[in-house]
Amino acid sequence: MGTNRHRIGIVGGNATRAWAHDAHVPALRKMPDRFVIEAVSARTQELADEANAAFGGNRAFGESLALVRDPDIDVVAVSVKVPEHRAVVLAALAAGKNVYCEWPLGRDLAEAEEMAAAVPEGAHVMIGTQALSAPAVLHAKKLIDEGHLGDLKVCRVFSPTGAWGDSAPPHYAYLQDKANGATLETIAGGHTLVTMEFLLGPYRELDARTTTMRKQVPVIGTDEIVERTCADHMAVIGKHESGCISTLEVPGGVTDRTFSFELVGSKGSLALKMGESFPGGYQAGTILLETSFDAPPVPAHVVEGLKYAPVNVGEAWARFADDIENGTYTVPDFDDAVRLTRLLDAIDEASVSGQRQKL
Repeated sequence: MGTNRHRIGIVGGNATRAWAHDAHVPALRKMPDRFVIEAVSARTQELADEANAAFGGNRAFGESLALVRDPDIDVVAVSVKVPEHRAVVLAALAAGKNVYCEWPLGRDLAEAEEMAAAVPEGAHVMIGTQALSAPAVLHAKKLIDEGHLGDLKVCRVFSPTGAWGDSAPPHYAYLQDKANGATLETIAGGHTLVTMEFLLGPYRELDARTTTMRKQVPVIGTDEIVERTCADHMAVIGKHESGCISTLEVPGGVTDRTFSFELVGSKGSLALKMGESFPGGYQAGTILLETSFDAPPVPAHVVEGLKYAPVNVGEAWARFADDIENGTYTVPDFDDAVRLTRLLDAIDEASVSGQRQKL
């Protein structure tokens, strides 16, 4: 093994499915000169052994905290269910590891703040809002900052997801319980809101309605019915620091319409679209940029040959490695995750109270 490669420990291994299998492993494998999958952990030793063999790792752990304490691990990739994030992240930080944690960081604001406060000085952490590493989104930000759109006026966003529909597969039944922190609002909503704030500036005020349209959900392939306590539709209207007015709709259970992001300024406009349809949301696919004016082309992906789930995760990992190697801090981190969690809490409060929220 080359000494310059980052040794990754993946928490949340599964040999056949789940986000580590679908996104992280294909992305890391495209950069063998920068990363090596050193170890994998799962809920049982048997599952860990299977995932380790499938991922091409060197060791398997049936207990995640043993993995994060392994001295041969440099970076811990946390890709387990949200309720399990806190224990793994805190243990990894205490062990002196750099950490890439999937979004949402915690089940609620208290957990997110605790993990952000635990990051030691000099450590590198990244939150998995991977759309912020997509070349089209970064290029859109550059064009806006250079003044090509002029004053930002109106932004309209439609961000559908196939999840939170009329039924749920067994491994997604837990997504129906708001207490678990992995909901339409946090996942589909959070991934979209973070890009909106990145391009339009922070929200300064907002109104919102979050609605549960399907309160009982059958679990596919079983006789089980679970209660849905989270929203399956979200609508937000707000004003940003830039002065831009934005509207956002996030509907669950939608597979026949695709993501759209339209931003109009005083001098021009731009649009973000998906290059290929993916039911998990726009962040898990190639994002395309269109402009009303002549603009330089979007730079090529740093990691070539990927599409769907790993395409933006690969870009995120490349940026994270650059930060670790150069001592820079450019990627979305746990403080950004805290801000996004607070924004989601404000959206909840606006919906419950019926009152506009100031931020």
